[in-house]
Amino acid sequence: MSSMNFIYDLKPKKSMWKIRVKVIRLWKHYSAAAGETMEMVLVDAKGDKIHASIKKELVCQFDHFFSQGCSKLIFNFSLTPSCGQPIILIKLDLLDHLRGFQPVTYRSILDGTLDPDFLVYVIGQIVEVSHVKVVSVNSKDTQKISLELRDSNDERLSMVLWGRFAVDVIICHLRFGKLKCRKDHSISNAYNVSDVSLNPSMAEVDAFIQL
Repeated sequence: MSSMNFIYDLKPKKSMWKIRVKVIRLWKHYSAAAGETMEMVLVDAKGDKIHASIKKELVCQFDHFFSQGCSKLIFNFSLTPSCGQPIILIKLDLLDHLRGFQPVTYRSILDGTLDPDFLVYVIGQIVEVSHVKVVSVNSKDTQKISLELRDSNDERLSMVLWGRFAVDVIICHLRFGKLKCRKDHSISNAYNVSDVSLNPSMAEVDAFIQL
């Protein structure tokens, strides 16, 4: 058996690779040409990431082996410039802190230095939200919402969410809030007394979402 490889070592035209990775994102994708495939983003111990794809004829065989957050030893797979094809899997533990989260700076997006062919991670505070709009995309009504994010350097970045991401409900749960009666009536936190959480796991929140 060959020695362990890292994602950075992988090259096309060879199948005798062996990598130890963690699945940090997993989803199913359907297209008329390829059918339903399983798509994943994998990260290794060095933090390098790669996109992996399981073809439709193998999805049923490997569906129960993969879950988001699991760690695997994968070997005997092919590599192309766009995807990999996992064949044999053995479960291993990988450090929990390996989530592949490496946010980019807003400035690197705004000045155009990043390659738009690659997906990126961002993090920030939501400072402005538009109303949900319905627009026509490929002759289909699709929800759209625009946001403005602020980073730690006070840079602002526009963000647009489409489809279900535009209508996902975010519930703010405030305990021990203080009433404000100046001008318009409002509510605020009472210094450190209040407890604020977003989408907490509570029966009352679940019931509110169903309204």
